[in-house]
Amino acid sequence: MPSLSSRDDQFSYRFGIEEEYFVVDRRTGGVRAQMSADFLNVLTRTFGSHVMTELLQCQLEVATSPTGSPASARQQLLDFRQGITQAGKAFDAGIIAAGTHPSAKSAQMHRTRKRRYDKVISDLRMIGTNNVLSGLHVHVELPDPERRVQVMYRMIPYLHLFIALSASSPFWEGQDSGLASYRTVGNKMLPRSGLPELFKTLDEYSSYVGALVDSRVIPDASYIWWGLRPSLQHPTLELRVMDSCTSVEDAVALASLYRCLVRHLCRDDRIHEGLTALDRAIADENTWRAARYGTGATFIDRQSPALPFRQELARVLELVDEDADALGLGDELARIRTIPQRGTSAHRQVNIAKATLETGRTSSFAMREVVRWLRVSTESGTLVTSETPPTDHGPGRPETLPTQPEAAET
Repeated sequence: MPSLSSRDDQFSYRFGIEEEYFVVDRRTGGVRAQMSADFLNVLTRTFGSHVMTELLQCQLEVATSPTGSPASARQQLLDFRQGITQAGKAFDAGIIAAGTHPSAKSAQMHRTRKRRYDKVISDLRMIGTNNVLSGLHVHVELPDPERRVQVMYRMIPYLHLFIALSASSPFWEGQDSGLASYRTVGNKMLPRSGLPELFKTLDEYSSYVGALVDSRVIPDASYIWWGLRPSLQHPTLELRVMDSCTSVEDAVALASLYRCLVRHLCRDDRIHEGLTALDRAIADENTWRAARYGTGATFIDRQSPALPFRQELARVLELVDEDADALGLGDELARIRTIPQRGTSAHRQVNIAKATLETGRTSSFAMREVVRWLRVSTESGTLVTSETPPTDHGPGRPETLPTQPEAAET
């Protein structure tokens, strides 16, 4: 993303959003394993450094300019999607924003020829080429490097909420994974991924990075792929746990919730100041439950009985109410409350596939219908209406919850 100025007030909490898209064939919905050089040249002329290639040629990434305005971020994302869509028509190419392409085969993907990516593939081998996953990344400005590490440490117990709310990857290579966010599980194959380690100070974090760099394990800190990390290039703390959001409104709302939590933790250093290995283990279990059951999950809290998602979300939204007012984000957080009622992208995808199969169509036809819905929704920026309304439970249906199955309907 373009640079954020460290001269700004460190408590302005400006932010930037990065979205990753899959490039698909507009007619068949199949992923474009190889990127058209002419298409990419058109996008570069139109958007400059705001559009980028990814490790695999089937993906694009866009990055907004830093802003304090959710309306500005929303308009930038809509402009990217509409501009890429218009340019893509000449190449019969479209885009989808989702954590996985429902039917893409990882073995058929081509990597982007770039020095950094060559190093990544050389190190990761099949794990790298199998990483056919797209995410939503949010940077929030925190100019003080020490503060970035402190907030990263204390943010760990909240990360599962973002996974559940952004879930958009129920399918993998044409099969129903049974998960709301297969991307979350798939990403864990990468080294230095998942939850951040329990580093409380900049010295601890820097010593860890230094040990890896000095040992020539990694070239720099950008090869640490935690779900939350201090950015190497910008004075920001970068949230990386979310699936790419099919809806622009959801993407901006989730970015706003993250901004509120960053401000809240900056205002009160006592929150989660003494996290232990036990707390991190519980947070890791909660990320699995969010990936598996989405907004139908119950979450572990060692201070109280397991909480259904809606109660956990309500508790956190109440916690940051003052921060939302201060940042002018009340409307954005109000949208967060609607996601469990109307369903995530994962809900919609599963319902479309199920309804298609019930008509006697094949599973491959069902995947094409899901991709068609994803493309139309992505390019319009909103979850378009389908013939099958979402149900209020995760793709792993409520009856399969191991504990408190009624929680999904609470």
